[in-house]
Amino acid sequence: MTYNGLLSYSAAKATADSVEIVRLRDPGHGIELSIAPSIGNIAFDMRVNGKPMLLAPAAKLSDWKARPSQAGIPFLAPWANRLDGDAYWANGKRYVLNPDAATVRRDGNGLPIHGLLLYASEWRIARLHADDRAAELACRLEFFKHPALIAQFPFAHSIDMTYRLSNGELEVRTAIANHAAEPMPLSVGYHPWFQIPDSPRDAWQLHLPVRQHYTLSSRLIPTGATEPVGLPDPVPLAGRQIDDVFGAILPNDEFRVEGAGRRISVRFGPKFPIAVVYAPQGQNVVCFEPMTGITNAFNLAHAGVYQNLPSIAPGEIWTESFWIKPSGF
Repeated sequence: MTYNGLLSYSAAKATADSVEIVRLRDPGHGIELSIAPSIGNIAFDMRVNGKPMLLAPAAKLSDWKARPSQAGIPFLAPWANRLDGDAYWANGKRYVLNPDAATVRRDGNGLPIHGLLLYASEWRIARLHADDRAAELACRLEFFKHPALIAQFPFAHSIDMTYRLSNGELEVRTAIANHAAEPMPLSVGYHPWFQIPDSPRDAWQLHLPVRQHYTLSSRLIPTGATEPVGLPDPVPLAGRQIDDVFGAILPNDEFRVEGAGRRISVRFGPKFPIAVVYAPQGQNVVCFEPMTGITNAFNLAHAGVYQNLPSIAPGEIWTESFWIKPSGF
């Protein structure tokens, strides 16, 4: 279909390896985005002129659904990153995780990590639309309708996630409505896995628009202390591993990874004031992770060493976006 002689955007359901997916296309910029609503509502593939810019699932989609692993753009909630134990504080109350309820994933130190929704199947398509300006998918997860989730995080809420592809850029917008009778603490984020195809990781350079570095313990939990960022600009990745929490991000400034003449730029909205940057040695990936708060934010806020934990008042809706723009592909 065309509008005024130009190729139009498109948004369509499809099936791949028996898994329902949605594909959004921006043919004018050569971009195709594939999302799996039943696997965490993860955008698992983003291609520019046929070149993949996201880490792909380790297996075909049906196998990935049965045995999921990190790929694409996962959503981390109701806590992002790690907790420092099997309990968290909210509104002055201590909540203990229930080992018999929804599965809790753990890191190498046995700490709860990445919340409860990483590969959640409870997402439902709310809107699928394309016109001459954009292609868009909106999905909803009604957290409050699922007893196993509420048993771990007893705050009734719903989440609307929208992928919007327009003018060569992807917007990922999140809206969280608090249906509970008390404030809902907010510690959510995303963990996008970026790559520059046909370029080795050690040839990449990063631009990190951060001004503050959080000191971490040996278990990668912030201590509460901060220090100025001591990284060059740009940051060469050769011989360097990064797994750090940063703050003092300027709104609409760009995180960038560049290599072989290609660039991926990421902008955070102002309600994502924290970034986790992850660039492991030995893997051709880098993650610019937008966060509402630092790792272990619930417990550090209760301890009085973190002052900026946001919350959603009863009946209110929190909304924020981040944007991904490729160039040179």
